[in-house]
This record gives sequence, C-alpha cells and structure tokens, in this order.
Amino acid sequence: MTVFVCRSCRDEADPNAEPRPGSRLADAVIAKAEETGVTVRSVNCLANCKRGLSAVLRSANGWSYVFGGLTTGDAEDLLTGARLLAAAPDGLMPWRGRPEPLKRGMVARIPPFDFTEERS
Repeated sequence: MTVFVCRSCRDEADPNAEPRPGSRLADAVIAKAEETGVTVRSVNCLANCKRGLSAVLRSANGWSYVFGGLTTGDAEDLLTGARLLAAAPDGLMPWRGRPEPLKRGMVARIPPFDFTEERS
C-alpha cells in the first residue's frame, strides 16, 4: 500500500506560502506512517490543482483512489484510508468507516492494471 501526496499543492488564500501546504501534509503523513507498514511518497505534482491538496492511495492488487480538497490536518485520515484499502478483500475501499475527507474529496477510483471489464 502506497500513499502519494502532492508536495507542490498551494493554499488559494496564500499561494506564496512556504513551505507549501502540500509539503506540510506530505511531511505529516510520512511522520505518522512510521511503523504502520504503509509506504508514503511525496510527488512534485498530481495535476489536481483546482481541487486543493491532493493524494493518491494505491493498492498493489486493488483499486487506486485520487483525493482532493484535503487539508494539512488530514494525515491520519489518509492512513486510515490506506489501512481500509489494504484490508479490503475485493480491493475496493469500503464506504463505511472511510474518513469524511475521503468521502467528500474523492476525485477518481482507478482499476487495477489486470482489471477485466465487468459484464452484467
């Protein structure tokens, strides 16, 4: 399980703030992830600039999720989401138990590489 956090995300109220809010969120997730088994990587840009602070939860064998509208205080919520996704038997993060920022801030759910089309 890997959490990618955009370190270049800015604050609309103060776009010149340093360090950038995205960098502060990335640092917070990295600090809280120690000893959790969750890998955290900061990335230069997730190209979700209109949605504020952004992150991705990527599962090796399941779906990946893109979130926006996060705050610098959402580090623990990202790790909770990562644990939920890692434990999901079907590879889909359950809605129940998902922290509120990961409900309202979901941008996309991306299928695994080996996904084959579902047929009804």
